[in-house]
This record gives sequence, structure tokens and C-alpha cells, in this order.
Amino acid sequence: MLGLRNLVYSGAVEPGERLSEIGISEMLGLSRTPVRAALARMEQEGILEAIPSGGYAVRSFTEADVHDAIELRGTLEGMAARLAAERGVQPARLVALKSLLARMDEVFGSHPDEMDFDRYVPLNAEFHEMLAGLSGSAIVKRELDRAKQLPFADPSAFVRAQSRIPAFRASLFIGQAQHRAIVAAMEMREGARAEALAREHARLARQNLEYVMTDRQLVERVPGLVLVSG
Repeated sequence: MLGLRNLVYSGAVEPGERLSEIGISEMLGLSRTPVRAALARMEQEGILEAIPSGGYAVRSFTEADVHDAIELRGTLEGMAARLAAERGVQPARLVALKSLLARMDEVFGSHPDEMDFDRYVPLNAEFHEMLAGLSGSAIVKRELDRAKQLPFADPSAFVRAQSRIPAFRASLFIGQAQHRAIVAAMEMREGARAEALAREHARLARQNLEYVMTDRQLVERVPGLVLVSG
């Protein structure tokens, strides 16, 4: 799966180019069974589309497509936060969430230049995974997991592009403040506020996308963003 994803996201395969099980198997040195499964999975995620005559083609995306994917993820995260606030978060889970926030604070240091991106990425993913599970709804959790698989909708999709850009580093400090505000709203049982904060938090990714798309060097640093046209 990872080999095929890297192949597509690197731009080695052009949008619209046909992919076949046999060709990919030979290229990656894998048997056809895992390749078949990987192709089907990436079709479900919307990265590939099936061709009626057989095989798959790499899809291309517009910025509007990515905006919609980010907005959908933010809407579902907002719903998860609201439900968590309204239904109440178990004390043990709230303690775990606050502990995670403390570990994330350590990653930031006292200045943007001191931030440890290698530690931040998994911690950020863990925060969003925990948020998805706090709603108490298996349906919301499942649909949010699915939404995060949409092209570039994952909460950490643009983090690597941010590592050397001062303005982006500053935006992550804002994002951390939003993390804390979301948790505080859930703890205080303020459902509407928790929802609004989670949706606003997701829109940071949209702002970062718009910035990245203005610089080709930054585009090439975000896996898969070469598939997005203005």
C-alpha cells in the first residue's frame, strides 16, 4: 500500500495515467494480491478511479476539492466535539487528553524555531484520533475516519510543508491554542462552542493549503499535492 501511495503521491504517475495490477506489481516487485488490495483501497479514498476497460487511473483535484474535503472533516470533528460536550467526557479520558496537550506543549518549546516537528506529527494525529472517539457515537467516529482518508483532509497533511516557514510555524501555535480551547469547551459542557472551535481549527489547514499552492517548492514537499491544480 505504502509503495503504491508513494508512487502516486510523488508525481511519478501523471493524473489520468492508467495503472494496472501487472504493471504496478512489476514496478514495485510485489505479488498481484497486495497490489490489487492497494489499488482498491486508494479508489475508495478517492485517489484513483476505476476505468471501465480495466485498471485504474490517477485522479486530479482542484483546490476546491481539497477545500471541500477539509471542510467535511472539520464539520464532522465539530459534531464529535459537540456531542462529547453534551454527553460529557469521562474523567479518565479527559485526564488523558490534557496529558496529551501537555506533551504537545513540550514539543513547541518557547519559540517557533525550537519546535520539534518529528514529535509533533504523531501527537497531533493522536489528538484528532482521541477527539473522534469522544463523541460516544460509532457512526460519527467511522465517518470521521473515512473523511480523514479523503485527499489532503488528514489533520497533519500540510505539517511537513510548515517546518521551515515562520508564518506556518506560528499557525501551529494558534492550532495548539485551539486544541486547548476545544478541550476546555468540552469539559465545560459547552457544545456549540466546542463545535465552532473544532470547525475553525480545521480551517487552518485550508489557509495553509492556499499558501502552499503559491510556491511550487512547497507543493513538492506535501505528499500528493502535485495532483492538485489551481
